[in-house]
Formats: sequence, structure tokens, C-alpha cells
Amino acid sequence: MHEIVNLLNEIGMLSHIPRSGFAFLGSGKQSVAEHSYRVALIAHALARLSSKASDKTIDHSKLIMMCLLHDLPEARTGDLNYLQKKYVHTDLPKAINDIEKGSPLGPEIAEWINEYEDDLTEEAKIAHDADQLELFLVLKKEHELGNPRALEWFKTGCKRLKTPIAKELAEMIFQTSSDEWWFGDKEDVHWIDGGKLKKENKKE
Repeated sequence: MHEIVNLLNEIGMLSHIPRSGFAFLGSGKQSVAEHSYRVALIAHALARLSSKASDKTIDHSKLIMMCLLHDLPEARTGDLNYLQKKYVHTDLPKAINDIEKGSPLGPEIAEWINEYEDDLTEEAKIAHDADQLELFLVLKKEHELGNPRALEWFKTGCKRLKTPIAKELAEMIFQTSSDEWWFGDKEDVHWIDGGKLKKENKKE
């Protein structure tokens, strides 16, 4: 129990680790935990879309856990962005090994992280694409808010995508406004009177 509590506290540290690339982008901010949460949901969507488009078998449970924990070593190493990785090298094997030895859940977690890093299985490829697509969603919003660099980062990142489904989704992210999910119908009178007219009609 003690070792599992330590693991849970380590996972909690990800909410305090900032994604370092935003300092270079010049706008936006995000924790590693925020990033990993949406990566897992994107991966779930990609897996569902991939299953419909092909006969490949995808282990959804492993995929989701891989995405939730793929950046767990950053609780120990911090987050290095693409530029920093040109000059600074973390001892990722040691971090993963220490996670593996740290609790009864460690061996399984280490297996998921190593599979992600090896990037050979279908689940790992989807996880990597989900990792990029999560960044694209953030970049799209930053571009809408006026950061011209965000669009350049978006286009460069598209070259990293591996699966056809992810490439299609990236194009849709580019075409879709980040507020469409709630502000898509701009003719809705709610945006004018706050829904008062609808309430009055119901009373009548």
C-alpha cells in the first residue's frame, strides 16, 4: 500500500510539471497531466476510427493506459521540448527502471512506457499520433488567438503523423474553430438574451 501511495503522488506531480515548449511558442501553457488526459481520449477516438477503417485488432485498455502514463518519467526528469533535446539527454532508462522497481504496479507501467518509446506496435503508433494531435488542438487555439508561430508549428508537426486516420483528423482540427463545439450556432437567440426568451415562451 505504501508503495502504491508513493506512485499515486508521483503521478500527481505531473499536474505541476509544465510543458516546456510553450515558452518557445510565446503563448499558452499546459501541464503534463492536462496533456496526457486529452491524449488518452484522442487515442480512444483514433482507435475507434481505425477499427472501422481496417481489420486491425487494437488493445484499447493498453492504449489508454499507455497514453495516460507515457509521460510519467517526466515527474522525475521534467519535460524537455524538441530544441532542448538537441543538447540535453535525460537518463530515461533509469527513470523507467526506478518506476518499475517502485511499486507492485511498476512492471506493468514500465512495459507500457517502453512499448510507447519503441513505437513498433499499432497501439504505440496510435499513442504517438494522439500525442501530436493533442498539441495540434492547442496550437489551433493559439493561432486563433493571434500567435502566428502556432500555424508553423502545426504544419511541421503534421510530418510526424504515422496513421492515415490521424492525418485526416489533423486536417479537420485545422478546419474547425476551437469554439465551434459551444458557439457553432451564432444565430441562437441565447447569445443575445441569455435564454430569457425561451424561458418566457415556456411559461406561456
